[in-house]
Parts: sequence; C-alpha cells; structure tokens
Amino acid sequence: MFVKTIPQRERELIGLNNKKPQIVLGIDPGTALCGYGIICQQSGGFEALAYGSIETTKDLAMPKRLETIFLGLSELVNTYNPGILSIERLFFNQNVTTAISVGQARGVCLLVAAMHDLEVYEYTPGEIKLSLTGHGKAPKHQVGYMVKTLLNLEKIPTPDDTADALAIALCYFFRCRNYYDALRG
Repeated sequence: MFVKTIPQRERELIGLNNKKPQIVLGIDPGTALCGYGIICQQSGGFEALAYGSIETTKDLAMPKRLETIFLGLSELVNTYNPGILSIERLFFNQNVTTAISVGQARGVCLLVAAMHDLEVYEYTPGEIKLSLTGHGKAPKHQVGYMVKTLLNLEKIPTPDDTADALAIALCYFFRCRNYYDALRG
C-alpha cells in the first residue's frame, strides 16, 4: 500500500493540523499600482505566500482601472483564502487628486474584503513603520530591509508598493501580538 506523506507546510495550508494557519492579505492601495502581500503565520515566524502589484495604465478609464484591481484582488483571495485584510489607512496629504484616487482604490479593496467576509484592520503609515522598525518615521529602505529580514527573502521586494503591502501584513501580526504566538509555535 502506498502512503503519501504530506509535508508540514502543505498540511497547514489544507487544514490537516489542529492549528489552522493565519493568512493575512496586506494591501497598499493605489490606482496605478496596488501592492499586495500574502503572509502565513507559522511556527517560528512568517512566510510570504505571494506578493506583487496589480498595475493599471493611465490610458484606462478609472472604472476599468478599479475593475482590474477588484478582479486581481478577488483572484488572490480565492486562491489563498486569507481570513484578514490589513490595509493602510488613508491619510490626507497635499495632493487632493492622489488622495481621491487612492480612496477609490481603497474602497475597492474594502469591497473585496466585505464580499469574502474578511476581517479588516487598518494602520497608519506611522503605525506600520513603528511596528516593523521601532520608529514611526523610519525611511522606506529601513522598512524594506525589515520586510526582507522577517520574511527571509533574498532581496527587498520591488516596487515599493509591494514591500509596503508586505509590511502592512506584518504589522497586523505585531499589532495583534500574534507574533509571539508564531514564534512559540
């Protein structure tokens, strides 16, 4: 009789262990680039399951750009089945046009979360930087370095939106104190 041994990683992902892994989708919303990072909490730390950016071009009408983001995020949620959406909280800056388009992209992200019954956690840029580096005004390269180190990646993910999305996902674990649970196994 042939018995297939399922590796620990696969056992966790398909739910064969008593402890279901916690999967978080981090999003850095934007209409040109919408960064995403999907992280799984596991014994001893975290693993990046997928990361990248959903890109739209300026020649597309805004409704089509938002549709592209919606479809891309929906596909990610259907593929990786996260239970949590961790997203950057919108902050107002000097560029009103940028704030409006980011708000539209953010709305699409929240709609995807609502349609898939994801819990939503929102963090300011300062909270994200503080969680990863210990300093709320840390420069982008320092945040990127911490993302690379904490997820055991070969290099800092690019573009910045992707590294930021992974940082936002990691922020959820640090802010909810689940990091210590992950280390203990």
